Amino acid sequence: MATEFAPAKVNLALHVTGQRADGYHLLDSLVVFADAGDRITADPAETLTLRITGPRAAALPASDDNLVLRAARAMGVAAAITLEKHLPVASGIGGGSSDAAATLRALSRLSGKPLPDAATVLSLGADVPVCLAPRAIRMSGIGETLTPLPHALPPAWLVLVNMGQAVSTPQVFKAMTRRDNAGLQPLPRLKDTAELAAWLAMQRNDLEAAALTLLPEIARVKTALTAQQGCLLARMSGSGATCFGLFADPLSAHAAAESIRRDRPDWWVADGSVLP
Repeated sequence: MATEFAPAKVNLALHVTGQRADGYHLLDSLVVFADAGDRITADPAETLTLRITGPRAAALPASDDNLVLRAARAMGVAAAITLEKHLPVASGIGGGSSDAAATLRALSRLSGKPLPDAATVLSLGADVPVCLAPRAIRMSGIGETLTPLPHALPPAWLVLVNMGQAVSTPQVFKAMTRRDNAGLQPLPRLKDTAELAAWLAMQRNDLEAAALTLLPEIARVKTALTAQQGCLLARMSGSGATCFGLFADPLSAHAAAESIRRDRPDWWVADGSVLP
């Protein structure tokens, strides 16, 4: 048996810097991973199967085009796979891509086979390469160019909030008014979380304004996060609709998460550290 954690991917900043002739958008993003996510378990078997459990299982059918099954077929390994689903589906925090990447890692350990080549990994989805080795990193191109950070980020904690309404990623990109924005500013050496928040405040998520035109309720999530004591920055992740709040310590993050859960029991809320 092989088990792999599939952490939530969070775009602390996401700049759209261009669009290729084939329609793919060029990005420049500071990506981190949160200590909240799904779990993949793979057992040896004669045929490939997928079972989905967990609190979010009902939202994700085990259909033939599920990214977990596509990743397993790319590995060429037969296994009985269980996906324990905790992250909301289609929510801007890379749940499906992280599940696929975790499947590749689990099946590689289970079988002893190497991971697929970079082109095969990218063919599973633009976010799968960055999820393959989840750590703080700069992601550019269409997701295939991964550049180590010049300095380690200071310790930080996140509160992730999703209201339960999805936005279509293609529609968000279509609603953008400008696609040739400047890239990220150089990342300086940051001494603490407050300095990280100050630097992030000078960056953007270029998809947020477009997502708000499609789902104005995203602003309510950001407002709820901003109102929490200790929240240094609130922003949408990816193409939405999940938003994150950045905190300097675990107690403040947990207290904020509990406060939002009490006020909005219908929202999905998770808190945890930024993985190193």
